[in-house]
Amino acid sequence: MSSRSDPSPDDQLPLPAATFHILVALSDADRHGYAIMLEVAERTGGRTKLNPGTLYTTIHRLLEQGLIVELDARPAGDDDQRRRYYRLTPCGRQVAKRELARLSELVALGRHAGLAPKRS
Repeated sequence: MSSRSDPSPDDQLPLPAATFHILVALSDADRHGYAIMLEVAERTGGRTKLNPGTLYTTIHRLLEQGLIVELDARPAGDDDQRRRYYRLTPCGRQVAKRELARLSELVALGRHAGLAPKRS
């Protein structure tokens, strides 16, 4: 975590959309920056495209907050030494889970209010 006294995952919420997308992209695999951009675009059907400025500014902040770490080891077969690989930390995973729960509650409220079809 950062120099602050161990904030709870809920203290990080709500997350900016780009932050949530990056955490989700790292939830199932370690990735370098460009691979994160591609994963976000693929998972959203191309509706969300992170530009490099947003991506790397957000990655820097996530590193400072201890939600992700930069890996020292490189995957086998990766010959591009410029690539930096990132991994979701346990705290980052918890923050992503809490944000997902928060968003799910909002969707449930909207459904209850008749703003979206109710699930059958």
